[in-house]
Amino acid sequence: MGDSILLAHGSGGKLSHDLVERNFVPLFNNPLLDKLDDAAVFELCGRLAFTTDSYVVSPIFFPGGDIGRLAVCGTVNDLAMSGAKPLYLSISLVIEEGFPLSDLQRVMTSVERAAEEAEVKIVTGDTKVVNRGSADKLFVNSAGIGLVPPGVNISGSEARPGDKVILSGPIGDHGIAVLSQREGLQFSGPFESDCAPLNKLVAEMLETSNHIHCLRDPTRGGLATTLNEFAKQSGVGIRIEEGRIPVRDAVRATCELLGFDPLYVANEGRLVAVVPAAEAERIVAKMRHNQYGTQSAIIGEVAAEHRGRVVMTTCLGASRIVDMLTGELLPRIC
Repeated sequence: MGDSILLAHGSGGKLSHDLVERNFVPLFNNPLLDKLDDAAVFELCGRLAFTTDSYVVSPIFFPGGDIGRLAVCGTVNDLAMSGAKPLYLSISLVIEEGFPLSDLQRVMTSVERAAEEAEVKIVTGDTKVVNRGSADKLFVNSAGIGLVPPGVNISGSEARPGDKVILSGPIGDHGIAVLSQREGLQFSGPFESDCAPLNKLVAEMLETSNHIHCLRDPTRGGLATTLNEFAKQSGVGIRIEEGRIPVRDAVRATCELLGFDPLYVANEGRLVAVVPAAEAERIVAKMRHNQYGTQSAIIGEVAAEHRGRVVMTTCLGASRIVDMLTGELLPRIC
């Protein structure tokens, strides 16, 4: 097969089959995928969650992850934010001619490891190859399906006045890690993406309380955009406290140097939860026992006032409106 992707690998012929059978099937071996049909057929009952996403991150390898891990974690997390237990994923690739097979194998191994950690199966997919210059190395599309447990009703429209807002850990790690790698910037760091599957963390939260109102992973647009989405969808106000929002010192310093606000920088392994006040402390205590929630904190509350807006109390005691991100702070971050 040589050591590079050829246009013929996307033709649907022998080289396409060889690419799938040698590079993908051995890694994701399971009865549903092994049939190599155009669709995976399986039996499920109850409420289902289904999501899809595309990943064009540049560079495709960055500290703490790569485009493969990002695709799995992002899709798993989108399902988990609805309270679903992720079960099956698809992975489709758009590969630029000339892309090294060694890099493809590295990405696929990362996909396999992330899927194993999240306990999901890759059951179907597709591969296309385009001419040199028609894509930037590798794009990934993913889709996922999961099962929502009975009694769980999580939505951005469910926040209620008096609820507490919980953040699972420091913000801005992913965005700054990708930016520093892309631009070759040397900071005091080191920086590492927070890219991680959060489905087990969510499952543990739901074991503690099935009254969680809102869940979301603050990816593009960061924490500020996610909170604004909750405020607008639920028709409530949200007040947060700057001093309670965890940000690593290196990330904060880099954001100050570059003129960024950490509230708007992308994350790939953090979640924001809105929960009843009476259950907030108990949920946070449970989250801190999970490796991806050790720095979980209550950062604010939902209010009946200033509906549709997010207001932050600064470390100086002043108040400022936190708007939704406009424009593109960091393109191709996921």
